[in-house]
Amino acid sequence: MQGLVQAMQTQAQTQVALQAQLQAQAQAPAPVPQEHGHGGPSIMERFRRMAPPSFKGRVSPF
Repeated sequence: MQGLVQAMQTQAQTQVALQAQLQAQAQAPAPVPQEHGHGGPSIMERFRRMAPPSFKGRVSPF
């Protein structure tokens, strides 16, 4: 019986902490993604800079 009471208390504490965390996230401003012209190159631009090999349509890529 004591174990059940402790489990319920732990669950209640966890639920209160989770609810507080969710409220804090809801009030925090959303981060601005870098790929929308806010100071950094987009993911596609970074990919193109790596100059990956292109597929020529052959059966054997080697």
